Amino acid sequence: MSYIEFDNLSKKYKNADRYALKNINFNIEKGEFIVILGPSGSGKSTLLDLICGFEDITEGKIKVDNKVINDIEPKSRDVSMVFQSYALYPHLTAYENIAFGMKIRKANKKEIDEKVKWAAKILKLEECLKSKPKNLSGGQRQRIALARAMVRNPKCFLMDEPLSNLDAKLRNSTSNEIRNLHNELNATTIYVTHDQVEALSMADKIVILNNGEIQQIGSPFEIYNNPSNVFVATFIGRPQINLFDLFIDDDYILLGESIKFNKPKEFNDLNKGKYIIGLRSEDTIKVDNSNEESIEGIVEKIEYLGSETIFYIIYNEMKFTFKDYGVNNIKIGDKINISFNFNKANIFDILTRQNIRSN
Repeated sequence: MSYIEFDNLSKKYKNADRYALKNINFNIEKGEFIVILGPSGSGKSTLLDLICGFEDITEGKIKVDNKVINDIEPKSRDVSMVFQSYALYPHLTAYENIAFGMKIRKANKKEIDEKVKWAAKILKLEECLKSKPKNLSGGQRQRIALARAMVRNPKCFLMDEPLSNLDAKLRNSTSNEIRNLHNELNATTIYVTHDQVEALSMADKIVILNNGEIQQIGSPFEIYNNPSNVFVATFIGRPQINLFDLFIDDDYILLGESIKFNKPKEFNDLNKGKYIIGLRSEDTIKVDNSNEESIEGIVEKIEYLGSETIFYIIYNEMKFTFKDYGVNNIKIGDKINISFNFNKANIFDILTRQNIRSN
């Protein structure tokens, strides 16, 4: 049985024109690290508010350990939340901030001291315990917020964009610490973010929301390689997936208005007609063998990203990207031959925009 269950969960705010969340159905197993991913306004934080009890549920149920928690007071739900803003008391030391909730719950001094020092050791905060937040870095403050959540020993950790206020270096190191902490505690974690890099690198399972509805649930690999619809395909991946209108005939295919190839064997199961095709930049291939079927595009822009380079190509007013690795001598304005790995193509229904091969 699932540890946390969302059963037709919906939320509509008073006087709102539409639902903030609509018919949310999915399960979380004990010990899973779940990332709720979506753009601003998709309902991510609202979902956390419903789990915490900060907002009332309009329709449906939330179950934790097979118990409906809809009407349970927030303080009795046994969840710990880590906020984007840290929410530390500036006049208290790190030790006092970590211990604050336990003191409110009237835990004894020995238990408080043991748990604070336990959390501080795991998060490498021993040297900071006597310091106040103003004297600590953003990464240290975020770890104090994590430690405060840890000492509660909750059924579930809820994290609402906890890395948003950190610079790139701190985001990377702190995300590793959060994931390592999860593995060490085997804690059930629900992590909200709008950052796809965080989601893909940290999650056991990703739930993608848009306009209050679930678009896809799957592993990072599934989400990236087999997006359920055009929204997911374009939301996940940098640079954005190359999308073309696709026409399939008996013996050829047409991408957009001018990219024509012989019909690939990978498309033999598709009926003649119109579709949308999505091809990742790494599945757009520079061709050196003149015998291979290809088109000649012009390099319009280059983004050097260290181990990889993104090339922006224009062909008969159509624009797309391809990704290359290692060292190359391609320059802006160069003409290069391009083909596509159609075996990796995602094909979407032109009307519903759903992936026609998605499970």
